[in-house]
This record gives sequence, structure tokens and C-alpha cells, in this order.
Amino acid sequence: ELETHLHNLEEAKKRDHRVLGKALGLFQIFPQAPGAAFWTPKGTTLYNTLEGFVRERQKDAFQEIKTPLLYNKKLWEQSGHWGKYKENMFLVLDNETGEHDMSLKPMNCPSHHVLYASEKHSYRELPVRFVTFDVLHRNELSGALSGLTRVRQFSQDDCHVYLREDQIESEVKFLMDFILSYYDTFGLTARLKFATRPEQRIGSDELWDRAEGALRAALESTGREYEMKEGDGAFYGPKIDFDVTDSIGRAWQLGTIQLDYNAPERFDLTYTGDDNAPHRPVVIHRAVSGSFERFIAILIEHFGGAFPVWLAPEQVRVIPIAIDYNEHAQALVTRLKAHGIRATLDARNETLNYRVREGEVEKVPYMCVIGRREAEEHTVALRARGGGKKQDILAQDAFLERVLEEVRTRALPVVAEKAPVAEGDA
Repeated sequence: ELETHLHNLEEAKKRDHRVLGKALGLFQIFPQAPGAAFWTPKGTTLYNTLEGFVRERQKDAFQEIKTPLLYNKKLWEQSGHWGKYKENMFLVLDNETGEHDMSLKPMNCPSHHVLYASEKHSYRELPVRFVTFDVLHRNELSGALSGLTRVRQFSQDDCHVYLREDQIESEVKFLMDFILSYYDTFGLTARLKFATRPEQRIGSDELWDRAEGALRAALESTGREYEMKEGDGAFYGPKIDFDVTDSIGRAWQLGTIQLDYNAPERFDLTYTGDDNAPHRPVVIHRAVSGSFERFIAILIEHFGGAFPVWLAPEQVRVIPIAIDYNEHAQALVTRLKAHGIRATLDARNETLNYRVREGEVEKVPYMCVIGRREAEEHTVALRARGGGKKQDILAQDAFLERVLEEVRTRALPVVAEKAPVAEGDA
């Protein structure tokens, strides 16, 4: 166990996302914008691919919206954030009043409630699921900032569900399956934790009793095991947290399902029931990745920078042996790009070994070497990441099919760069 622990500590150093992120050319953080990432072209591709994956999974059952970033304090007083969360908010001076009575939003929920309340809703259309990818700002202490894991500017795959009380059980199961299957895509396993009312909270004990009872009953109906986190709920409601374990045994708190009986009261949210009378919905707050920034940091360290083909910013690098084969190599790049594959050409005036070695350091999933035989026979000398010096000769058609299949199935890396993890080490 000690050997495994020491090995994992060494692995954690090698996988540090702050080091790998810069080495792989994904992102940088500059003093001109502390706590906010500058995403490079490669990093932006990674970010957009991940966001696109979440969008694709939500396109049928969810409604994506966008809301403003700046609000007056009346909204935050109504939500309870001004009294419970003000020190973590970026306050903005209002030129008319001369006071700091505006704020950048640190979370999306109040703006979603405003939009929901602006229209009438029938019991037949519930649940209504609003999702957004808006930028958020939280005033973290400068000493607490750390790479992408603790930032001041970030985006969440944030969702708020407006539903009837009798729909809680089925909705929690739906959201739980959604979240766990998302983690499965990345080879991440999750533990469930049930968090109850904190000492600092809003709402009556009666509402908290109803919320905790309903959420716990919904959780237990799934038959999944869970741990208790007494007093660790959100200030407005109890929650189910998802702690994922990465490839070297570290646990990260990511997704959450939070049941909120307070917001519908504070924002006077209603729906029309089958009796044509107004009724109060309940709200579920749901996040899967937590924040994209933090989740990408976790993925960098989980995969050691060796992303699955579908997620890799650069999926294929084509390398001609000599200038005579540049045209053939470029034709292959063009063909791959036509099929949506992120391919590049490395025809620099450097030795083949140098260019191949650079591709290995940059953890490109596939390198296709093109020489005389490959040009004549329409094949590639394929070097797969993690395969050492081994080269497979494949027909271009077969290689194209292989890459497209890995992207389609979102296959995990064949050669997983993992350290041994002691049972229960997380």
C-alpha cells in the first residue's frame, strides 16, 4: 500500500494539469486576468468538443437558454445570495446610486427563475428543464486560486428543472442516470453522497423536512448505495453529490442534484394544475461537470494528457518522409478533414525521428508516416500513441474507418496511462 501511495504521488506530479496544460499548448493564465484562463486554439478545440458533447446529450429533453451576466442586488436579495453569498460575488458600482448594488452572476439559478416566472405553465408541460453554458464569476481569494481547479471565471453545464412534487422520484432517477453515464464515457467512477441542511440556510424547518424527505426517498428508490454528509447541503436545499475517482485514485466532487423548495416561494413560481388553480412547483438544480474548467483539469490529469481520440484537439498528424511525398501527405490530411477528423500536416525540414518524437511528446493519438510505398499503395505507416516504435501498415480506407469508429463510439484509449490504485485508496 505504501508503494502504491508513493507511486500515485509521483504520478500526480507528472500529471499536474498546470504543467501539462502548458506543455500541450492548451491554456495559460496570465497576471493581467488572475483566476481566468486564456484558451489556445488547441485548448479551445478541447473545450468546444466537451461542450458540444454535453449539448448533444441534452438536445432532446432540455431547453438551452442564455441570460445576462449582470444584475441588480434586488435579484440577489430575492434569491438570498446577497445575505448568504455576498462576499464571494464581484460587486459593481452603480453610477446612479454611487453604491455597489450590482453584481456579476456567480450562479445561474436566479436568472432561470426569472425567465420561468415570466410565462404561464401548465402541469402538462412539466418538467421544464432549462440549461445554460453562461460565464460565471466568483470572487475567490487570490491565495486560493490554482490552475483550472480554483478560478474566478468559469462556465457550468448548469440545469434547473421545474417540476411537480409527484415527479421528483422519476426526475432524480433520470438525472442520476444521465450524470453517471456521462462519467462512464471518460472511465470515471462515482460515489453518491447525500448532504443535509447546513447551519447557515434559508427557509423554514418545515420546508427543509419536506425537501430532505423527498430527495432521500428518491435517492433510495434508485437502489444505489450512498454516504451521508450531514450539514453539507446548499443554503437553499439538500443535495446529492457525485464524487468521481480518477485513474490514480483521487476523489473529486463534481456533479450535483439539489432539491429546492425555497426558490419557488421566493420567486412566486407557479404552474396551472389539472384543477385550473395555481400550484407551486419544486426546483432541482443539476450540474454534471461542475465547471468545464475544473472538469478539463481533472481530465488532463486523469488521462495524463493522452485524451481519447474523439476528445483530442489534434487527432491525426501526417508526416511525409521527404519533400517528394508532401503532396500525398497533404491529400490524406484533406481527406481526413473532409470526414471531420482533426488532422494536421508536419512537413517541416526536420528529421523524421525528430518529428515523430515531437508527436509522441504532444500525445497525438495517431501519426501517419508517408513514404514511397505508402504513396504508391495508398497506405499509411501508422504509429499509435503508446505503441512505442511499432508501425502498422494500413490501407488509408481502413485507417479512416478506424478513426471514425473510435470517434463515433467515444472509445477510451487502448493504452491507458494509469498507475496502480489500491482498493479503497480514493
